[in-house]
Amino acid sequence: MVRTPLTPEERERGERLGRLLREARGARSMTDVAASAGISAETLRKIETGRAPTPAFFTVAALAGALGLSMDDLIGRCAPEIPDVPDAPDASIAA
Repeated sequence: MVRTPLTPEERERGERLGRLLREARGARSMTDVAASAGISAETLRKIETGRAPTPAFFTVAALAGALGLSMDDLIGRCAPEIPDVPDAPDASIAA
């Protein structure tokens, strides 16, 4: 099975997730946080550096729990910013 390449947006989202997790980890060691989340320190390192930009949901949930972050906060801070476009038609309104 061949995996399709990630889009630039997916890579950028993975980098934002990594930065957020690194900031939330603060002075705690990577080994301590990884053990608390039940993952390897190498997996955490890959996520934090963006080398694993699309980690599994349960991995992210475990890291969020270990770091005291809510999934809502993670989603809000990792989602791409959508610029406001004035006078754009509302796609949800049928013509």
